[in-house]
Amino acid sequence: MTDASVPTPAAQAERLGRLEAGLKRRHAREGRFKLYGRLAIAFAIAFLVILLGRIGLQGYSAFTAHSVTVPVYMDTTRIDRAYPAGTNFELLVAEQQLARWGVADPDGSNAAALRSLYSSELKFAAAERVSRSPELLGRSTPISAPLSDDADLYFKGEIKRSTPEAQRRLSDQQMDWLDRMKEEGVVQRHFATALFTNGDSTEPELAGVLGAVIGSALMLLVTALIAIPLGVGAAIWLEEFSPRNRITAFIEVNINNLAAVPSIVYGLLGLAVFINFMHLPRASPLVGGLVLALMALPTLIIATRSSLKAVPPSIREAALAMGASRTQTVFQHVLPLAMPGVMTGSIISMAHALGETAPLLLIGMVSFTPGLPTSIVEPAGALPSLVYIWENASERAFHERTAAAIIVLLAFMVVMNAAAILLRRRFERRW
Repeated sequence: MTDASVPTPAAQAERLGRLEAGLKRRHAREGRFKLYGRLAIAFAIAFLVILLGRIGLQGYSAFTAHSVTVPVYMDTTRIDRAYPAGTNFELLVAEQQLARWGVADPDGSNAAALRSLYSSELKFAAAERVSRSPELLGRSTPISAPLSDDADLYFKGEIKRSTPEAQRRLSDQQMDWLDRMKEEGVVQRHFATALFTNGDSTEPELAGVLGAVIGSALMLLVTALIAIPLGVGAAIWLEEFSPRNRITAFIEVNINNLAAVPSIVYGLLGLAVFINFMHLPRASPLVGGLVLALMALPTLIIATRSSLKAVPPSIREAALAMGASRTQTVFQHVLPLAMPGVMTGSIISMAHALGETAPLLLIGMVSFTPGLPTSIVEPAGALPSLVYIWENASERAFHERTAAAIIVLLAFMVVMNAAAILLRRRFERRW
């Protein structure tokens, strides 16, 4: 029998009060922690909405464009039947338009001002029409072509009459002409298909993202063909076959360090090794893919090793107990189970490489590249470098196209991330 004293009611009440106060403080801490978490999520969502909203507001107008349809008299005295592309169709159309309006042009300045409202595409459209149908010479035929970037911005409300004339690129007279065209019904607003079917151009109304999309796809193909086999193979060897000694420990530490190296360092490495030493073609998807493969390898190795580690040891032990060799255990049992994580890591690494700009600047992929690339050794652009080029262009119309290119790039990356999620859910297994 013990002599323990029985607590008095006052002591019991005091102890109960301390317990209730402690419980109250714990609940308060948990409440504050939940509040901080909600605030963090709210801030992240708010910044994401602001970012996407800003890009959307700036870029949505780039998905539409204005074109004009004008009757053109194919003057045989000014059009060379053998070489119609040499004709200044823009000036010819402007002069004929002024004549229809009854506007005098003694010194040709009005025709020059009106001519600047048409895109140079008008010349190629008219020349192609004459080349295909020479019988049009001496007759009038309607020709459709995009308006210039300034005229397009005027109809989109980006250039306003309220701005002093000296501070805008369109004069009051040019705005009057554009309004007159609108009243006559010869100006049409339509979906900007040129944005998705053209390569880069120095004229904003003709510039498109197709060349950069193809260049990015070719570059990503090279990256995938090099980085995925090498990365997965290296991860399997390090995780399943390599001896545990100082050399492998040194390799593992350096792989982790390489994942944190700034991407521009890989650009310098690619410039020194692939271009200056190996003399591979500059600004080509081949060099871009090699540089991005080097950059993606550490991340891919780390992701693959994590997936292999997640496979329960009992799988390996059971396979070995059934007489399978080490290689059979890894490639027939462990790797298939780790494949969802491997594929997810591979796609995320590719998506990360797709959005990199700094390495591409150093290997020349920031230069102006018109046309569409047809092989991995031709000079080509890429979506991140195209965004960089357009954002730094002096023409105002390129700025809205910059946002449109960012939207295309984000869509590209969202599709890749969605594919990673679907693959993970499709092949995911639980133990």
